[in-house]
Amino acid sequence: MKNIFTVLLFICLLPAAIFAQTPSKGSFADISFIEGHWKAITEDGRAIEAVWLSPAGDNILGFMRMMNGDKADLYEMLAYEQSDQGLVSLVKHFKPGLIGVEEKDNPNRYVFIEAGKGRAVFQSVAGDLRILYDQRSSNQFAIARGSKENNQWIFKDLFVFDKVR
Repeated sequence: MKNIFTVLLFICLLPAAIFAQTPSKGSFADISFIEGHWKAITEDGRAIEAVWLSPAGDNILGFMRMMNGDKADLYEMLAYEQSDQGLVSLVKHFKPGLIGVEEKDNPNRYVFIEAGKGRAVFQSVAGDLRILYDQRSSNQFAIARGSKENNQWIFKDLFVFDKVR
């Protein structure tokens, strides 16, 4: 009887152990809600316009234009690539004149961590920063920045985008 109980316990716990050890690699379906043309206004009044293209092959491309009044303040290129290690987000920033902020061959790199309905989380390679894509409605989503406080990830909205019609 004891052996049967041990075998049953092993069979019941095995799937949980397997799934706990194999994190999801993510897919374009996890971030499909960001596709399209979007606008946001920051807390300090800067206008942001963003576009994310539909998937093509192993990538999705996005870009943002951040304005301060009538002048460009910052441009951002975002490439989401499906790799052998899973979904990654690569980000480069440019000042007006397309002057790179990061080194030429060194984009900010974020790896896919998890997703749920209308949300996806990426983490910097260094592990000290998380980015949350959070769908608030079919016409709105937010990008939030997460940092670890008291052993919990706390997210603060960076941009809340409304869909351009």
